[in-house]
Amino acid sequence: MMSAEDHPVPKTLSKSQFKPRALAYLREVEETGEALILTDRGRPVLRIEPYAPAEVALAALRGCVIRYDDPTEPVAVDDWEAGT
Repeated sequence: MMSAEDHPVPKTLSKSQFKPRALAYLREVEETGEALILTDRGRPVLRIEPYAPAEVALAALRGCVIRYDDPTEPVAVDDWEAGT
């Protein structure tokens, strides 16, 4: 089980707070690797986080497929009733 230290709460600020210091905030995200949430009237609208190549993003899913027989085969065909 993951603890709170594994996923820190992202820094949140309004778009108006972000605008004058945008480059500084972008550098901070790049250097720390921590996400930044921008809000509009208190509602989260944008998440800024460091770029991760697809291989890195998908690495967490590697090994989680338990069984892979035929992905194009219909699932539970016998469970469907024909509409007559």
